[in-house]
Amino acid sequence: MNLLESVRVALEGIMVSKLRSFLTTLGIMIGIAAVIAVVAIGQGGRAVLMSEMEKIGTNIFDVYVDWRSNKQVTGREFDLSDVAVIKDKVPDVTHLSPINQTMGDARGPKDIKYARITGVSSDYPYIRKLTMKEGHFFTEEDDTGKRRVAVIDEELAGQVFGRVQPLGNKVTLGNTPFLVVGVVAKGESALGFSENPSVYIPIRVWQGMFNNQIQMLEGSAVSKEKVDGAMGQAVQVLERQHRMPGKYASESMEQQMQTANKVTGILTLIIGAIAGISLFVGGIGVMNIMLVSVTERTREIGIRMALGARRKDILVQFLIEAVVLCLLGGVTGMALGTGGAYLIARLAKWPPLVSWGTALLAFAFSAAIGVVFGILPASKASRLNPIEALRRE
Repeated sequence: MNLLESVRVALEGIMVSKLRSFLTTLGIMIGIAAVIAVVAIGQGGRAVLMSEMEKIGTNIFDVYVDWRSNKQVTGREFDLSDVAVIKDKVPDVTHLSPINQTMGDARGPKDIKYARITGVSSDYPYIRKLTMKEGHFFTEEDDTGKRRVAVIDEELAGQVFGRVQPLGNKVTLGNTPFLVVGVVAKGESALGFSENPSVYIPIRVWQGMFNNQIQMLEGSAVSKEKVDGAMGQAVQVLERQHRMPGKYASESMEQQMQTANKVTGILTLIIGAIAGISLFVGGIGVMNIMLVSVTERTREIGIRMALGARRKDILVQFLIEAVVLCLLGGVTGMALGTGGAYLIARLAKWPPLVSWGTALLAFAFSAAIGVVFGILPASKASRLNPIEALRRE
């Protein structure tokens, strides 16, 4: 019996019991669909995350206290004068700002909202590439003069001011009123979630309201290629300035992207492996049904052997039947997985990245399952004694 004849016989055997064949392939279908969808969604989400981080800027870096060092934290590790010193000593640093953050109530004429209150310098909008919808960001003179001015984002403006024009009006942070001088346009995130609404105030005013500590410095370099050198030199300047060697550490946006990429890749792999367990379960189902099929078709096997079929022909026949079952499930699973990935990506508003390599690998894996889990039933069928098989009713 040639290969095409074996495939035809296998398809005839499958079509005899359509419902049983469908239920047999269901586990393979679900497994293949789950693997393809999970990997596609994971890759799409990772691409969107990288895109969002790139929008912030790949030439950005942070300098902070290295909490892993053995030196005691005093709260005086940073000083406002450090900003001017670093910008003077490190020419590759274009902008640098101290950053302090806390959460608190922001009250306007319409409502009160819980917001992120961030103390920064006038360099901050250039580092983060903030787009002003109305007004302007506060100036260096506002900071040095400790003027109670604030810049709020578009979301917070709508929540606490409503239809009232925010520019020239006041927003109260805690019990302190601030004059709103600018509104930052709220960028739409492709990740499907938004951060807490934000309000920015001069760093010196922030220190006067909360505490004098500076949590970290954030800066931008002249280019992506100069980031490592710029942040390394900034750390050295701080260590000399405060006589604290080994006290500071730095991290670039590029490094954060690499870490995020690695973490999301590992998560996708783990979830994909969990989804792949259903393929194993589906393979067991194929083996079980094939064993039942061998038992039901014992007399048929005996007749084939009596007519001259070799043990090899019987083995190939049942092995091909198992493989065909798994391939049917694999093709259907590929279609379901691809469609599911596109649907979920559309709902999440990010582009699906269906990896055809993954799809083909899953398809090949379904064929391998047919071979692995079909070999036992096929082997059992080929070892039947023709005489004993013909006696079966």
